[in-house]
Amino acid sequence: MMKYIFMMIFMMPLSFLNNKYWLTLYIYFMMFMMFLISMKMSFLFENISYIFMCDLLSYVMILLSLWICSLMILASKKIFYLKNFYNLFLFILWMLAVSLLLTFSASNLFIFYLFFEMSLIPTLILIVGWGYQPERIQAGTYLLFYTLLASFPMMIFMFYYYNINSSLSFLMLNNYSNSMFMFFFMNMVFLVKMPMYFVHLWLPKAHVEAPVSGSMILAGVMLKLGGYGLFRVMNIFMFLNNKFNFIIIVISMLGGVYVSLMCMRQSDMKSLIAYSSVAHMGLVLSGIMTMNLWGLMGGLSMMLAHGLCSSGLFCLANISYERLNSRSLYLNKGMINLMPSMSLWWFLLCSSNMAAPPSLNLLGEIFLINSLIGWNVILMLFLMMTSFFSAVYSLYLYAYSQHGVLYSGLYSFFSGNVNEYLLLVLHWLPLNMLIFKAELFYNWV
Repeated sequence: MMKYIFMMIFMMPLSFLNNKYWLTLYIYFMMFMMFLISMKMSFLFENISYIFMCDLLSYVMILLSLWICSLMILASKKIFYLKNFYNLFLFILWMLAVSLLLTFSASNLFIFYLFFEMSLIPTLILIVGWGYQPERIQAGTYLLFYTLLASFPMMIFMFYYYNINSSLSFLMLNNYSNSMFMFFFMNMVFLVKMPMYFVHLWLPKAHVEAPVSGSMILAGVMLKLGGYGLFRVMNIFMFLNNKFNFIIIVISMLGGVYVSLMCMRQSDMKSLIAYSSVAHMGLVLSGIMTMNLWGLMGGLSMMLAHGLCSSGLFCLANISYERLNSRSLYLNKGMINLMPSMSLWWFLLCSSNMAAPPSLNLLGEIFLINSLIGWNVILMLFLMMTSFFSAVYSLYLYAYSQHGVLYSGLYSFFSGNVNEYLLLVLHWLPLNMLIFKAELFYNWV
């Protein structure tokens, strides 16, 4: 594992040379390919070195991180063309990629916590540094304080658990704990990061104010840190989970329905996509909390699917924003007349967002619906509403932005570039091809 980490650290200074913006993109793709080649379809821990190791869950998450990081560079070409501190942008992106790589490959709970918190800083700099509106300061503060306030109790209880267990290695965690406080305080940071309904308010703010790269990494990888953390610390609370998980499941399922209803009255495209993320991750959280095989498999597949789909939708919203300088659905109308090829990509990604076949979202939803109905049949009611409303707001987003009368204040317009279409292909292809490789999601359990 250390060879990959050192390679990442030593290769990145190449990208800080002047006008080597696109070289960085190739480096990330190269790192992705190297990880892909070394990946083994096994639940065993491999590549163990020092305090780092990988199993299939880590591999999938690291591959997603590197993929999204490379697509962030492709999506942020405007930063390069306008010379908007692009070297600093690449440095922040490199910090983020390294911290995510170390987070997902850590074999120790404290090391995981350390890099989990470290990944917050580059995200904050991305939002505050390259965001569009003055409200980005407030959004950054929300992001920082929600996460830090929830993570401080985890640090205290982590040391308390070390005192009892004498080890924080993921291989040594046992289901010793019977403390309700320990259960909630240890998991609270992951629930905020997911985000669970009631502690989700930072997410729409952060998404709306972030640049396209910030939205992509937030939706694509940062929300997945919560799910990954829950998977890892689940061993400690094996008995307690069966007592308290119904609280989290009920809040998440009800929250999913409420948030889906909120999506249907959003006028800001980015805000709509951000709220849909809360609904999808609520479903993932409920699936993980059922503690059964289908729930864990569905949690991972839905996390990966949502990372690619949501990131692609944010790219599409940004493509429209770069042309109209507005994200409002009242102004982004009739796009099918101006950009018919882009309209196809809107349709493909919106259909994936509502879990239409053959997208990975469908596989995730099948797993999660089985898991939740197996846990309690009453949840069928909430699942029906969530699935139905997700189709409604996805169609609402597509129909409002693509059909209708063109905005009369439109002065000049230009069609999509090749690299924009490439960006969307690189989101959509893995999202719809990974359903043929479903053993990724059940081999790790």
